Parts: sequence; C-alpha cells; structure tokens
Amino acid sequence: MVSGNIFHFRKNSWPPEEYINRTTLQLLDFDSGAPPEQAWRRKLNTHASILKEFSITFKEAIKMITLGIRLWSYVREEASHGRRAPIDPFNREGKPLASQGVPLGGMGSGSITRGFRGEFRQFQILPGTCEASPVMANQFSIFISREGGHKKYASVLSPGQHEGIGKCTDQGLSSWGWNLSGQHSTYHALFPRAWTVYDGEPDPELKVSCRQISPFLPHNYRDSSLPTSVFVYTLVNTGKERAQVSLLLTWANSIGGVSHLSGDHVNEPFIGKDGVSGVLLHHKTAKGNHPVTFAVAACETQNVNVTVLPSFGLSEGSNVTAKEMWGKMAQDGQFDQGNFNVGPTVPSSAGDANCAAVSASTWVEPNGKCTVAFAISWSSPKVKFMKGKSYHRRYTRYYGTSERAAENLVHDALTNYKRWEEEIEKWQNPILKNDKLPEWYKFTLFNELYFLVAGGTIWIDTPLPAADFVHDTTIKPKLTYDTNGDQNGINNNSFTYEDENFTTSSEEDELEPLNPDLDKESESDVGSFLYLEGVEYIMWCTYDVHFYASFALLALFPKIELSIQREFARAVLFEDQRKVKFLADGKCGIRKVKGAVPHDLGTHDPWHEMNAYNIHDTSKWKDLNPKFVLQVYRDFAATGDLSFGAEVFPAVCAAMAYMEQFDRDHDCLIENDGFPDQTYDAWTVHGVSAYCGCLWLAALQATAAMAAQLGDVVTAEGYKGKFVKAKAAFEAKLWNGSYFNYDSGSSGNSKSIQADQLAGQWYMAASGLGNLFDEGKIRSCLQKIYDFNVGKVGGGRMGAVNGMHPNGKVDESCMQSREVWAGVTYGVAATMIHAGMEEQGFATAEGIFTAGWSEDGFGYAFQTPEGWTMDGHFRSLVYMRPLAIWGMQWALNPVKVVLNAPSINMMDRRLHESEEDGQTSRNETGEGVRKMVHKGKCLVFPCTC
Repeated sequence: MVSGNIFHFRKNSWPPEEYINRTTLQLLDFDSGAPPEQAWRRKLNTHASILKEFSITFKEAIKMITLGIRLWSYVREEASHGRRAPIDPFNREGKPLASQGVPLGGMGSGSITRGFRGEFRQFQILPGTCEASPVMANQFSIFISREGGHKKYASVLSPGQHEGIGKCTDQGLSSWGWNLSGQHSTYHALFPRAWTVYDGEPDPELKVSCRQISPFLPHNYRDSSLPTSVFVYTLVNTGKERAQVSLLLTWANSIGGVSHLSGDHVNEPFIGKDGVSGVLLHHKTAKGNHPVTFAVAACETQNVNVTVLPSFGLSEGSNVTAKEMWGKMAQDGQFDQGNFNVGPTVPSSAGDANCAAVSASTWVEPNGKCTVAFAISWSSPKVKFMKGKSYHRRYTRYYGTSERAAENLVHDALTNYKRWEEEIEKWQNPILKNDKLPEWYKFTLFNELYFLVAGGTIWIDTPLPAADFVHDTTIKPKLTYDTNGDQNGINNNSFTYEDENFTTSSEEDELEPLNPDLDKESESDVGSFLYLEGVEYIMWCTYDVHFYASFALLALFPKIELSIQREFARAVLFEDQRKVKFLADGKCGIRKVKGAVPHDLGTHDPWHEMNAYNIHDTSKWKDLNPKFVLQVYRDFAATGDLSFGAEVFPAVCAAMAYMEQFDRDHDCLIENDGFPDQTYDAWTVHGVSAYCGCLWLAALQATAAMAAQLGDVVTAEGYKGKFVKAKAAFEAKLWNGSYFNYDSGSSGNSKSIQADQLAGQWYMAASGLGNLFDEGKIRSCLQKIYDFNVGKVGGGRMGAVNGMHPNGKVDESCMQSREVWAGVTYGVAATMIHAGMEEQGFATAEGIFTAGWSEDGFGYAFQTPEGWTMDGHFRSLVYMRPLAIWGMQWALNPVKVVLNAPSINMMDRRLHESEEDGQTSRNETGEGVRKMVHKGKCLVFPCTC
C-alpha cells in the first residue's frame, strides 16, 4: 500500500542531493553530464518488485461468465489464424516488473525501452507486438585500468543477477563481470532524456554519467520520426593516476520473440564518415514480417578510439564466445582494428545467438574529464499488418528504404544530438523553471509522454489507399470556401458543396519512397499516425480514450492531431456493412454504421477494418459522437485552421444528426440504453447520465459555435435552441443540490458521485467557450468529487476513484466503478484548474504521482496503467489515457483561442430574450466572427510551424 509520505507538502519533491553526492553533481556539471534538478529518480539497487494484476470479484465473475465464454472462443479463433485478439485477458505471459525507464527513439518507427537498472526490454518493432522480456546480451559495460596496471575494474553497468543470467552456460553471459551493486548509482528520468550516474562504481575514483537522448522534439516533424537514440558518457577521473577507460556496447541480433534464434541473421562492420563506426545487424524476422537492421556505433575522436567485434555467440560452439569476448576486453580494452575489414558474417544457424560489440576507449588524466558517445538505431522501413497491407514508415521520407539507412541514422544522431538537446531544453525549461509548479508535476508531465514512443506508435508516410467501405455520395459533401474579397477569410455566401468519388482497394499498396533529401513538409503533409490504446488493448487510436490523451498531441504535434481528426471525420460519413458478432450479447451487427464515430481505427488492418473492439456495438455508444465534435471544435478553435474546419464540418453535422435517435422523449437530451454504452464499458447506465449528458450539452454548444464561425447561421441558431432546452432537462433530471447524479435511473448506483461527470465542462473551458452551468454548480460538483472520490480513498493519495456513493463508500457495482483511472483523474484535475480550484486540482493529480510514480507507490512509472484498485491491483499497463496530464498544462497555460465564440451565458440570455420578443437578436447571428484572427498561431510552446 501507499505509505503516508505526502510529497505535495514538500517544497522540493526530489532534491538530487538525496540521491547523488553534491560534489559528484558539480564534477559532472559539464557537457550536460549532470542530471537536472527535476527528474524521476531511482537507485539502481532498488528492488524491481512484481506488480499485482487485477482480478474480478465472484459477483462480477457471475455477471461476466457468458461474455467470458464468448471472448475465450473469439481469442482462440483469432489465434487459429495466427492473429492476436485486440483484447485477450487470458494471455498473462511473464510477470510485469516495476523496472521501466525512458524508451529509445522517436515516434512511430518502433521503440525499445531501457529499464532504470540498465536492461533493454519492451521491443515494439513490429506493429501490435510487445516483447517485454529483456534481451540480456544488450548491455553497456566498462573496463578501467589505472596507469601501472595495479588497479583494474571490469563490470557490466547493470546491477546484480538479472533474470535469465543463471540460465546461460559458463561460455555465455554468466561469464561476464556482473559486479555492480547499484548502491552508489542512480537513474534520473526526464523524458525524452535519462541520466544514469555511477558515483564511484565500479572504480571508486571514477565518476561516470550516461546520458540517453532521443529525438522527441515538439513541432519538429522530421527528427521526431527517427528510430535512434544516443548515449553520451561523461567521465571524470578524481584519482591521482591516469586511467584507461573502455566502454563496451554489446547487442544481440534480435527483436525478441520467435525470431530471436531462428537463424539467417547477419552482422556487418562498417566505418562511416566523421568518425562514426560500428556494426550493422541484419535481422530476418518471422511470420513474413519485413526485415529489421540495427546499427550500433560509437564516435571516434582525437581522444577516443573505436573498435568492433562483428560477431560473438553465447554458447560453447561459437567461433568467438561471450566469455572470450569479455576476456579480450578485460585484457586489452579494445578489439583488433582489422575486424573492420572482415565483411559480413556468415548467416547464423537456427538456435544460435548472433551478437556484436562496439568498444570506445580513451585515457582520462588525473582530475581530467572526457566524453564518449554511442548511438543505436534500427531501420524497419516497411510496417506490415497481420492482414497483409504494408506501408512505408515516416522516417523513410528522409532516409529511404535501404537496409543501410540504419548506418545513416546513427551517424546523424551522433552529429546532431547536441542540437536535439538544445531544442528539448528550450521546450522544457519554461515549465521546469516555473517556481509555482510542484516538483512532482514538472517531471511527471514530461515523463507521461513516454507513451507516444513506447505505447506502440506507427507513423507512416505512404498515402493511404481508399478505404474498403460502402459510401453514399449524397451524404459525403466536401465543404470548401473562398476567402477572396473578404479580409477575415469568411463570407456567408462563399460556401459550396462538392462530391468526392472514392475507389475501393484491398490490395497491398507498394509505393516508392519519397525524396530522401526532403527536409520540409507541406503545411498538412505529416503522413498518418497511429497509437495503441495500450499494449494489452491493441486497438489503434481508440477514440473515446483519445479524447483524454489528445491534449498532448495538440500541444506538441498539432498537425498530427489534425490528421487524426480528419481520418475520423472521413470515417463518420462511411459505412462498412461487413457483419460482426458482439460478444456482450452474442448478437450480430455491421462493423461500421454511417454517421457513427468509430471506436478505433482497427487492429490488423487499420483504416480499412475499423472497430476492432467487438464487446459492445459501439454504434450505440453515447459518448463517441459528442467527443468527436468536442475535439474537432477544440482543435479548430486553437489552431484557427479554417480549411480544417471547413473540411470536417459536414462530419460534425452528420455525427450530431445521428445522435438524435437517442433523444426518445424529444427534450433535446440523449438517453442511455441500460447497458455500458460509453467509455466505461462495464458500468451500466440507465436513462440520462451525467457523463454522456454533459458531453452532449457541450457538443450542442460546440456545434453552434463552429457553425457560427463558418458562417452557417441557420445551423448555429438551431443548435443554440437545442442546447437551452437540453440543459434545462439535464439539470432537472440529475442535479441534486450538490452534484449531478450518475444517472436518472433507479438502480443502487444512480445517485453515485462520478468523478468524470463534468467531462463536457472540461472541454468547454479548454476550447474557450463559456461554462455549461453556473459557476456555483461547477464548483460544488468539483468540491464534492474532491471531498469524496479523492479524499475518502487512500487518504487522498491515490487519485479519484470513478464512483463513490454519497455515504462515503466506494461504488462497487462493477470493476470500473471501483477503480482509479489515471487519465480521468488528470482530466478532473484539469477541470478544477479551469474552475480556479488549482490547489484541489494539484492535490487530486498528485495522487496519481504518489500511487503510480513515487517510491512509496505501486511501481507504475513508465507503464502507467488504465487504472488500479484500492489495494494496488492494476489493469492494462502502458495505457493511452494518462496523457491527459497535458490537459492540466493546457488549463495552466490557456491558449488564446484564435476563433472567438459567443459565451454560453450570453447565448442563454439572448435566446430567452428572443423567445419573449418573438424574434432573434441580430447579435447572435455570428457578428463576433468578424473579430476572427485570420492566421493561426502555435499553441503552448514556440515552434516552427
């Protein structure tokens, strides 16, 4: 359980002096070798405890037994076709550990995570697959020899006997020097960088800092797509003798999983330009996947000598064994220079590991300092999905599709990493240096971004073929506009509608790569981007969850955010009539209904086979369409992109019209249908619900505002009227004097306090629109949530539980009502900040830090799950929704929206006045649009858009 240590009341949550000697910090304070004051920290000897997975109660099991049987059958059927089901609760391979760290690489080209103890794990090179177990041959090691040879040290730079070491023979990894205790070594994480400081380990007179740098650079759509990372070692000799220091990087020709020992893998040494030299490891993948080439390299300078060993094995029959390789380094501190000339190795045999090693050696004078840089890259130019389609990854736009692109990637990483760091610091420093922000918030804000790399992201450059959907051109209008003659870019008479014809294709689209030298994109050409709901829930761009996570993309990569919205807007107007069996009730329906926002973009054939989720029929969900409208409006208002607004507005209108079927009593307010028809897909809702109803009210207001800003006065007036009527019905049915009831039904949890009841209000505030309700009601709801859902759970140190009875007991009507969801808690905190309740907002969000990230917590750092229970049992590690912490940052630094919108209060009053007068006020017809700023501007941080 979480201890009583509350970081919120400490001025400085994680002072580095508690982890590193101040003198060591001062010694390493050159060339960015010292870790920052604000970072997530761990001692390397910290025990990596096994995390506790969730379990359902007996009562829940009885309710879900039929679903479980159907799900089991579906999982087996998918496995018979060689595919993994998007949700498979029966596959619990391996034991998840609290040992994660900052992932390597940019976005969308595959990722590898390096745990805080030094192991490389979580290989996600192939789409939808995550090889969690560490590849133990992948290590950094150090060899130190003092002048005169009287003092020698050799150790792997990872402490203790890791899992898997004891299984190797004496010729293998167990023969290496696993001598590091980790007691005086610390890990410091501030995504996308990490520092590992060895304070006198293994040599008491040598201070070593390893700095890991990846090209995650907001608003830089080129470098942020690159699959590479740099490791810069800073060496400080505090002894009286000169020291020869050799650093060693060993790497297995493996991506984990079935192809690890499948054979036919080839290693090839290379000498590149600018002193960059190393080994290429050409990996032949299994199951028809495209090959992968790794490059491991170091940079030779006047003071640093680089040598390589192209191949060694882990068993006795190898030409060079791991033991012989280690002995050579321990004796000489380097390999033979002639190894660069041996050419490609013979393809490995099945069952044999094929590893490579790169050494960089240097002399460090007494009281001297030195820097040594390594880099790792991987080139997997084509991404292939299980149902056959292949696409070129984004980075091939600049590096082409050759297997040797990995060599160019490591070269550019080693020659550009200082520029990357400058961009990272320019981005992060305004937040890190803001004394008004809690320390825990600063580094948790950045570290939660790990998911955009390690969450299974794919970024392609290949244009998408037309979708395999049935379409109806009568509802597929394209809204265009002409700004000529109108200085504000809008003319009420300038809109026209055009039909677009689309062809269907199910064949693989093999396209030639674009110009590798292309450095600049057109304004909207950023390819297509996918990210998983989670590594356990393998559905791409799950939209009900993207609602929470999208603040990160909008703030940092707004062009990607707009591209995702365009894809969903296009999907709204299409229909896929292929039959699907829904597991919750066993009934069949069509895969994608016209007018409904898809739940996700698919699993094994994204963009072409949407709605991989098949537990419920999501065409009947009540939150997806309003969430689409709210996200589109927020993005439209924040970026001021008129072409985007015009392009997606038909889909907004179609999505809103589709929802009218759920207003069965004609009060302009939608009703739920007595099953879990929203993102809480195990939590049943009856009648009007606080969550979906609030989202609907906000969507009515956003549609009216967007229509007014695009010059569609009739649509704007219509939705304004609906909003006023729906709001009155919502408050009459749900307001109980202090908060909105969970729903308007009569079940045992209808009066529960739902943490997420003001999700629509959150988006109103974030979009620059007025409040949905009067300020007193909003603050009353938020205070109730803070007092009950936060304060009565774990002493207020666990986040906000989803459901709480008004008697102060947790709502245990289902597993989701009794869970704390990290992303929802961040969203609630953001809503509090918007409402002027910053103290409560930070205290609420700090529970996620304390329970999930702190040393006293459950161990979820860099794998934040969807949620956890009171006793620390998690569900769905490495999950998308916690990116919602960027909704807090959005609230703290409100963007001056580019598009002016009428406030809700004014709309309410004017509509009531117009009803009394029998006519519409002229001021409502969109005159405020004339104040629109024509040119959009960037969001939170400076950029080069």
